[in-house]
Amino acid sequence: MFEKNLQLSFLMDAYAGLLSERQQRVLDLYYNEDLSLGEIADDVGISRQGVRDSIKKAERELYFYEEHLGLVARDSAVREAGEHLLTLLGEGEAREAARTLLAVALGEDG
Repeated sequence: MFEKNLQLSFLMDAYAGLLSERQQRVLDLYYNEDLSLGEIADDVGISRQGVRDSIKKAERELYFYEEHLGLVARDSAVREAGEHLLTLLGEGEAREAARTLLAVALGEDG
């Protein structure tokens, strides 16, 4: 269950902007705020079944986007390759320079 939630978190980070505002809100409340279906239904103004259907539809869409675009898999592969390269570089200035470049390429602070 934890791995599925983690995967969905990565997918939401990559593709949430492609979902409707309601789908984004429902997924955020369900996965990030850990609210129950009933609590989300009250917040959004739809039935519990409507919340469940919205979550399932949004999840299917996220997996569809990943299947066709592969951004999460590509990001993971780049991170893995970067870590491998850093290991090969050993210690020193070259490693730190490479770490900084990798962080910038990945959009991190470094």
